Amino acid sequence: MVAKTFQGLEDVLAGELTRLGAENVTPGRRMVSFTGDNEMLYKANLCCRTALRILKPICKFTASDPDTLYDMVKEMDWSSLLSVDKTFSIDPVVNSDTFTHSRYVTYRVKDAIVDYFQDRLGEGRRPGVRLQDADVMINVHIDGNRVTMSLDSSGESLHKRGYRVAQTEAPINEVLAAGILLKAGYDGQCPLVDPMCGSGTFLIEAAMIAANINPGVYRRNFAFEQWPDFDEELFERLYNDDSSERTPEYPIIGADISPKAIAIAEKNIKQAGVGRWVDIQIKPIAKWEEAPAAGILVSNPPYGERISVDDMASLYSTIGNRLKNVFKGYHAWIIGYQDEHMRHIGLAPSHKISLYNGSLECELREYEIFEGDYKSFRSEGNRLNKDTAPQRGKADRRKTDDEWRRDARKKGFGGRDGDNPRFRKGAERPQRKPNALEEKYRAKPLGRKKRYDGEERPDGFGRKPSFGGKPFARRDDSKPFARKSDGKPMARRDDAPAAESENPLAKRRNQALLDKIMNRDSQPQPLARRGWRRVKGNDTDSSAAPASEN
Repeated sequence: MVAKTFQGLEDVLAGELTRLGAENVTPGRRMVSFTGDNEMLYKANLCCRTALRILKPICKFTASDPDTLYDMVKEMDWSSLLSVDKTFSIDPVVNSDTFTHSRYVTYRVKDAIVDYFQDRLGEGRRPGVRLQDADVMINVHIDGNRVTMSLDSSGESLHKRGYRVAQTEAPINEVLAAGILLKAGYDGQCPLVDPMCGSGTFLIEAAMIAANINPGVYRRNFAFEQWPDFDEELFERLYNDDSSERTPEYPIIGADISPKAIAIAEKNIKQAGVGRWVDIQIKPIAKWEEAPAAGILVSNPPYGERISVDDMASLYSTIGNRLKNVFKGYHAWIIGYQDEHMRHIGLAPSHKISLYNGSLECELREYEIFEGDYKSFRSEGNRLNKDTAPQRGKADRRKTDDEWRRDARKKGFGGRDGDNPRFRKGAERPQRKPNALEEKYRAKPLGRKKRYDGEERPDGFGRKPSFGGKPFARRDDSKPFARKSDGKPMARRDDAPAAESENPLAKRRNQALLDKIMNRDSQPQPLARRGWRRVKGNDTDSSAAPASEN
């Protein structure tokens, strides 16, 4: 079987499946594969907090074109999974150069299943197609030419627990919230605080973890309940087993600046049945003055995308200030989108994890809040776990254009969506302040002057003469090559007589004269020693080695 999840939560989901008794648990990308029986399938749907869907593969094959896909699907025994009084839907996941359109894959698979029944039962005798809440949900995964057909045992995504009756503008996904809590190490054995709780998702998921309540007990149905081999007695036994539930011993506290958000959170908390364990109130982050003893803080502050405030920098600065002054001894986990905002927290993160919140690639950062300064913290033998290695291996591949734009938006630039008003089309661009040199020449722009004022050189080349105001003569045999400044012609180089130099050294062949000037005889002299020399087999200084003549 295959359990699907968000990227970055694969290790958490693998741990959950292992604790449930799954075998051959193997994490992949956004999924974890495992083996087990029907009981394991039911438990995975009921108990996994970080799973989105549980798939049961039924067939694998290769298809090089749409016609081959149609033929292979039609050869399957669909009567064991479907009947004419049932409905089905198809969920395609396609990553292939051959199958470039997922909707076309849906049509071909649907046609194959319908034709399978009509060829055997007659025209019009076929199961119906239903886009939402179908009895049987079929997942088609195509990677290149490899096709995997699976039954979706979950139906609706497992993040839809069933307790959310209202929501704020940008609620965090339930699976993501549970995954962040589990990554933070929360198990109900310490206080938990969310100072910007919104619709209360973190608080409810924390209460279920602390009380060990299975997240699937709120759902009305699962897709596997419509399968022919559904064991209702086994499922009812697992569903009604509350022997492992417990009463939380530590406080779970939430707050928000918005009265509307608090009203929504209260409704959801009441629907989940965890109100007796959760304390919630209207309070802005700046008003926090005290908190329970050392615990865990989680928060999903506004990103400036769907929810924004007038001064994002001030908000994140306030978060950092409250962490340092109120939540000492806490491990604070903040999920954010733009690094420009996160920097205003003013604390060094000890851990960074890349996670997706919807379509936004965000970063979960841990801040370990301790008493005093970092130097004193280290002197006591403590050390921050500064594990800031990239989680997705970004350095192993080139970024796509969309990734460059996305990273630009995270750093505060507008990119394609024009998030930054300074860079929108038609907006006034920020002007750089000119430096001193630019100010000096602002009134008199630099530029190339005209050199000739429209005059032509007498010889037709358009350049004024530069030697004594007289033009160069053309080079021919009848005239000298050039003239001196006094007007006298310059002799050709080959006609010039050898000049008598006043420097005796110019007579390079007169060795006797050179020796006389240098006050030495004509005997060859040794080169000056340079202070050291290399003796074969040993390095010595100049005082230990005799001078040699060169």
